[in-house]
Amino acid sequence: MASQNQPYRADEAKGQAEEETKQTGSYMSEKAGEAKEKASQMGQSTKETAEAGKEKTGGLMQRTGEQVKSMAQGAADKMKQSFGMAGSGEEEEDDELVLGRG
Repeated sequence: MASQNQPYRADEAKGQAEEETKQTGSYMSEKAGEAKEKASQMGQSTKETAEAGKEKTGGLMQRTGEQVKSMAQGAADKMKQSFGMAGSGEEEEDDELVLGRG
């Protein structure tokens, strides 16, 4: 009778192995999906951080450009005064009003 039970046991073991394989495959698939979702979230977060940094940098560059422009205008005015090309003074007052310095 022992030989009659062997095929049954073999089929039972095979069935258990197949079920475990399916469960393992489902588990692995689930974990892969979770990892993909986390990677997507991290990518989105990185993108948002980069965009925020870009906005801050743009504002800084604009302010720096304005400061450089103002300094250059001041240097040009000083050069004009040094070489006696500044004019009568009225012109300077008009320039200061236009540039917002007066």
